[in-house]
Amino acid sequence: MSDEAWIKRESGRTLLRLIPRLERHFGEHTHTAEWQAFSERVHDHFPALFGALYHLYGDQYDFFFHLEAILCTATRMWLERPDDLKALDAAREADPQWFQSHRMLGATCYVDLFSDNLQGIHEKIPYLSELGVTYLHLMPLFRCPEGDDDGGYAISSYREVEPALGTMEELAELATELRHHGISPVLDFVFNHTSDEHEWAKRALAGDPEYQNFYRMYPNRARPDAFERTINAVFPDEHPGCFTYRNKIRKWVWTTFHNYQWDLNYENPAVFNAMAEEMLFLANQGVEILRLDAVAFIWKRVGTSCENLDEAHVVIQAFNAVTRIAAPAMLFKSEAIVHPDEVIKYIGSEECQLSYNPQLMALLWSTLATRDTRLLRHAMEKRFALPDDCAWVNYVRCHDDIGWVFSDDDARDLAIIPGDHRRFLGEYFTGRFKGSFARGLPFQENEITGDMRVSGTCASLAGLEWALEQSDEKEAELAVRRILLLHGVILTIGGIPLIYLGDELGMLNDYSYEEEVEKVGDTRWIHRPPFDWKRAEERHDRDTYTGRIYLGLLRLIQLRQQHLAFSRAETEILDTGNDHVFGYFRQHNEQSMLVLANFSEHRQVISARRLRLFGLRKTLTDLVAGKIIIATQQLELEPYQFMVLLVSR
Repeated sequence: MSDEAWIKRESGRTLLRLIPRLERHFGEHTHTAEWQAFSERVHDHFPALFGALYHLYGDQYDFFFHLEAILCTATRMWLERPDDLKALDAAREADPQWFQSHRMLGATCYVDLFSDNLQGIHEKIPYLSELGVTYLHLMPLFRCPEGDDDGGYAISSYREVEPALGTMEELAELATELRHHGISPVLDFVFNHTSDEHEWAKRALAGDPEYQNFYRMYPNRARPDAFERTINAVFPDEHPGCFTYRNKIRKWVWTTFHNYQWDLNYENPAVFNAMAEEMLFLANQGVEILRLDAVAFIWKRVGTSCENLDEAHVVIQAFNAVTRIAAPAMLFKSEAIVHPDEVIKYIGSEECQLSYNPQLMALLWSTLATRDTRLLRHAMEKRFALPDDCAWVNYVRCHDDIGWVFSDDDARDLAIIPGDHRRFLGEYFTGRFKGSFARGLPFQENEITGDMRVSGTCASLAGLEWALEQSDEKEAELAVRRILLLHGVILTIGGIPLIYLGDELGMLNDYSYEEEVEKVGDTRWIHRPPFDWKRAEERHDRDTYTGRIYLGLLRLIQLRQQHLAFSRAETEILDTGNDHVFGYFRQHNEQSMLVLANFSEHRQVISARRLRLFGLRKTLTDLVAGKIIIATQQLELEPYQFMVLLVSR
């Protein structure tokens, strides 16, 4: 018997035993039409849940005890789910590809930096609606340790909002209000680790063996040394290796990131159950999309890098099955800033329906630096396509640094030396390379190898800061064009475009972070300034750079939202015949668009012969410029011009 057939048989037998026990346990709740619909979902998704959990925990003597406990957790959290969210569940199940609409536009921000607190977000909904936002990612807002909080990613409680930002009740109210305005709330699910001030960690520090088993703790260096022979330290500048000694309990604790962030032990099924409950609690507050943080690190095995292990995928698949049962309106988005071939493995209807596209982000900046689109084109041809029920989340900048996550093999295919190219990009975007327009700062720089990631706002990295310093209007105009070019690509290439709020106004680097003790040394704070609402008042004034960026971006957003070719559709990457010009087709039913992006500060041409090869006629309509173009001999693109051509069929 195949493994699949065995799992199907055993999951069916197990469910026959568990359903009556659930009905006895939850009593009068089981005699309703709602329960019948829930029971059908259990039957549909329990085989996937059983298979994933059996893979992870099937060799443990108490496997069926934990399996029943996890299903009970899912049932109880579904019973607690508000009626309006159960209605949303039904709507999403009827339209499972809702997130692939051409009207989807994402935005992300820190609550305190954008609007002080959750109540402030309420007041800023008109601004978000003006921009066209339909997906709002609020950066981590949970209770964290004072001072050391890793920008909100050291969670002390998944059920409490940081007091300065508001309360969990206010978060649920905000989620409802956003949903009424057509905006899907998005939050982080930091499930690889908690802070050392989480209640579980406090109990572990107090010596409770049950909670010590929630984490990975070792009484001596034997096991840590064995693991660290094959593990790469994430923050080598802060502490070597991945373990921190806690003298109170005389144990070494696994801390992949900062020493106050303790990695959870997913080899313990009780941890999975506890985190599933926290996840469903957030779903019941109205969260529609969870960004799964640091997915690559959640499973450990000695002798490996402890990144991207098969079990990490299985854990996510098990969480997905739980969600499909208890809160099917909610989707997962993976955050895997790893090799592009590993990123794509997290994407699938049974794992993460959405994924950040770090390769596209990194290669857009790379292409700006080199003016050569070949590496971008080569990589997108190989890896941009996704299953029909999944989508990329494409972004230009986010809260984090830029890591140069392209494939070494892709680079070598084009005779590019990967290490040299990464060093060049680091030098270029920190302004060290002669002729660079960028003004970024290095993050986690290795002075021996020259490797570094880069921090900086979109506008400063695109040259606006440097141009304004030089009082050079021509360079400032080129910087504005670069900003719109990058955003034009993410808005049209396929998937959900995501804007880091402030980039739409051309906000520049904020160097004042160096004055705050808890931020000194972390250059990422340079691109996390408070939102400049005074600058926002200029957003409709075309005589300002802010206005040119905002109105130009608004034009591109409206273009996306007006044409079905930018909904779920095939993206065909093209060789334009000009290595400075990136091109691709977007098509939906009878509507087809050719998108062209000139990554050079010089005029570029596409031959008429090449255009005819693509099926275009001599007379073309550029939807961005709102002009009819006659390309008898060639099509000319201005410096950094972004063009969307309507293709007649």
